Amino acid sequence: MECGVAAGGFTAAAGAHPPRVPPAPAHPALSPTERSPAKSGLHVNFSDKGEVKERREKFLTAKYGTHQMALIRKRLAVEMWLYDELQKLYDIPEGAACASSQEVEVDIDELLDMDTDELRRRHLNTLLADAKKPQKDVHKFINELLEKAKTL
Repeated sequence: MECGVAAGGFTAAAGAHPPRVPPAPAHPALSPTERSPAKSGLHVNFSDKGEVKERREKFLTAKYGTHQMALIRKRLAVEMWLYDELQKLYDIPEGAACASSQEVEVDIDELLDMDTDELRRRHLNTLLADAKKPQKDVHKFINELLEKAKTL
């Protein structure tokens, strides 16, 4: 007794099985896990928090123009020089913490806001009255500081 199968043109004897053929997808553009052609182009791109932070940092570093950055660098150079010279005037070793009795704070903005060099000199002489170095060195420091302050 024979049994015939019309689909695929396979005819088998009783007890024989047809070869396994995977079923074709419902739509030729879709894989078996996709649902419809309308949603095939949709996807969500999640970014890591690190990527967002890196982009934000890059944006923040580009905040100032070249002219503004040059002014900031110039100001920073004067402030670093001022700090180093104050340490020399008060004989404070490099890296040592200042005692509060020796702490002198020279505000460059305050100096720039004063009207004349004579007022600035008087103010600096008052601040630096208890320096450990000789007055000759203090006056030299004041003259250099006033010259550097004029460039800001």
